Amino acid sequence: MLTSIMTPASRAEALARMSDADGLDILVVGGGVTGAGIALEAATRGLRVGVVEAQDWSAGTSSRSSKLVHGGLRYLQMLDFHLVHEALTERDLLMTRLAPHLVKPVAFLYPLEHRVWERAYVGAGVALYDTLATASPRRRALPLHRHLSRTGMLRKFPDLRHDAAVGALQYWDATVDDARLVLTLVRTAAAYGALAASRTQVVGLTKDPWGTVDGADVVDLETGQQLRIPARAVINATGVWTEETESLSGEQGGLQVLASKGIHVVVPRDRIRGEVGLILQTEKSVLFIIPWSRYWLIGTTDTPWAQQLQHPVATSADIDYVLGHANAVLARPLTRDDIIGTWAGLRPLLQPGTKAGTSSAKISREHTVASPTPGLTVIAGGKLTTYRVMAIDAVDFALGQRALELPSITDRIPLVGAVGLEALGRRAAVVARTYGWSGHMVDHLLHRYGSLLGDLVDAIAARPDLARPLEHAPAYLRAEIAYAATHEGVLHLEDVMVHRTRLNYEQRDRGLAAMPEIAELVGELLGWSPERLAAEMASYTERARAEAAAEHEPDDAAAETVRLRTPDVVPMRALPTSA
Repeated sequence: MLTSIMTPASRAEALARMSDADGLDILVVGGGVTGAGIALEAATRGLRVGVVEAQDWSAGTSSRSSKLVHGGLRYLQMLDFHLVHEALTERDLLMTRLAPHLVKPVAFLYPLEHRVWERAYVGAGVALYDTLATASPRRRALPLHRHLSRTGMLRKFPDLRHDAAVGALQYWDATVDDARLVLTLVRTAAAYGALAASRTQVVGLTKDPWGTVDGADVVDLETGQQLRIPARAVINATGVWTEETESLSGEQGGLQVLASKGIHVVVPRDRIRGEVGLILQTEKSVLFIIPWSRYWLIGTTDTPWAQQLQHPVATSADIDYVLGHANAVLARPLTRDDIIGTWAGLRPLLQPGTKAGTSSAKISREHTVASPTPGLTVIAGGKLTTYRVMAIDAVDFALGQRALELPSITDRIPLVGAVGLEALGRRAAVVARTYGWSGHMVDHLLHRYGSLLGDLVDAIAARPDLARPLEHAPAYLRAEIAYAATHEGVLHLEDVMVHRTRLNYEQRDRGLAAMPEIAELVGELLGWSPERLAAEMASYTERARAEAAAEHEPDDAAAETVRLRTPDVVPMRALPTSA
């Protein structure tokens, strides 16, 4: 069974090995889904690769998405059939081979307001969507779409307002816990030899005497130590931070990226009666109502973002917008009191064209790979579903002609947790009886860990108290918290609260009631002193309260002011060029 262990000690060792005299073939800057995918792509080609992230893994855009793995119906309106086919191929590959434990099917209704022409028009589009998925050489992963009458529609979604639609089309896509996908990619890359270090910020790019980028200066934000990492190529995969990272090369050329904010709200599952999701067109964006575990996810927005990049938050106006459009079709309108959590993320939107002096290797509607200066490859744009395509393009570009000798094989590399999944699934009933777990709990564990559930069972055998659910967050086992500390690269309490679990937005108190039990477990396993434990709890408490307070502010500027009153547990360094 493929596995890997990420700990503070393995992180320190990775940093030491990255900075040794041998140098890397590729240094990847950015630990979101793109950077993690690039690290795996490079490692499986036999390259010596390191990946660094200034925050926790996935802390930026990649943990704040709509949690969807999809082809993008909207691209059919643009007649971009290649892009849709590409995304659908990746969707099905993730579901069937690469990460079947993480990526799960979900049905959506597309409500229709007109009986004849709209059903024909939308039906043709969704039929084409299915056809483009069927064009994959693999066996079809999802059912074909269906036309539903008003009666059939209301059977699937009883809380859809009776007069909101005359019928609907039902089609299929997939969902994923985005933060776990990123972490799983990083762990898989590490299993194949990649060196990985979070909370490690690039503060400069180094050059050889001929002006070619040959590495980076980084700061270990945990210790303050500065290191130099030599590398034959550097790949910038920092999303909305693309231009800041590019500027460290001292060159003017590069990709231009603007940030657009999207928010989501979370409401309890029993608040909306429905078996499937909804997709709705609004004047500004597409709105999804997505069934997810014990709740519904509703979003998103699409608004320009002009504030600092690290802490986007949902404002009162954002929440009103989402609730207003959801309530336009819901029989039982939602109120602010129904909301148990929110999150906000920034999309990196490529601007038309590139700056002078940039050599572009590949430009699509979704992403672009370029080189503003020799030795530095930059990739920006794209979406979570096609991370692997982006990774292939970035590594191919960085390698140049050498890429022909080292072709991609990641379409045949299952992620950790996927190998042995079917066999472990057959043992799940026995495991459940042994520990008294419900079917929902076993499904939850298999979805999050896949065949790595065996690691948790081994830990419980050595320490039986880990089999218990958390007292104030019973959807999670104590074993999951322990596993995060011993295997999943946790450095701080907020890493567990926000990214290893989803307690930050799936409980009304942002997990504060469960925090002491979680902190005690993590602190014990990571050897925290009483002072460190108290500081970690205080930091997360302040963060949670600041995020909650920001939701009541009317606009981005006011919300940011409230959010930034709370310092980060490990502040990033201000870059000289971004002052």
